[in-house]
Amino acid sequence: MINSNDEEIRHLVWDWNGTLLDDLDLSISIINELLAEHQLPTVDKAQYLEVFDFPVIDYYRRLGFDFDRVSFEVVGAEFIRRYELRRTEAPLHQSVQSTLQTLFDRGFSQSILSAYRQDSLESFLAHFGIRDYFDDIIGSDNVYAHGKIEQGRAWMRERGADPETTLLIGDTRHDLEVANAMNCHCLLIANGHHPRHRLTSLGVPVVNTLPEALAWIT
Repeated sequence: MINSNDEEIRHLVWDWNGTLLDDLDLSISIINELLAEHQLPTVDKAQYLEVFDFPVIDYYRRLGFDFDRVSFEVVGAEFIRRYELRRTEAPLHQSVQSTLQTLFDRGFSQSILSAYRQDSLESFLAHFGIRDYFDDIIGSDNVYAHGKIEQGRAWMRERGADPETTLLIGDTRHDLEVANAMNCHCLLIANGHHPRHRLTSLGVPVVNTLPEALAWIT
């Protein structure tokens, strides 16, 4: 159990895409469709893991998209349209259900903070049958992955959450940026959209799997 100023972590804020949902292969497949259609080089998993980041618009630029020729709004919306059509191809990471259940049984409150659109996130959680594990679902109101920092800060204010007893769990450098903006603790899992070597340089704890995260938290 983490301790800070003799206070224990009691509330867990989960990222969704890449952290609980194993959508890496689906994301690579869809972005490669778009790259090919725009006559741009496709990427393999290793290349994707090195180039993916937030803000998403900069990631698209690194892939070669020229927004003087086609707008980011068009490309981003097309990615989301295809993702939504195929989203059930993405499974949960192994041990999601057992991890959430164990934490629930041990009295942790849990929420989700995601750049994924709110209505889609709610329906996706219902699809997997895990909605009841979470107190709050904080999703985006747009399809371009904007505003996670602002949403996290607003949630902290509205809930009156104590940052000293709150832990954000994610899979990317941006999740640490969000945690820093919320002034809460952060744990990163190297099972999603950033490889371990990009995470271990950030100065916060990094684990490889959800069971390791569970052991670290408890």
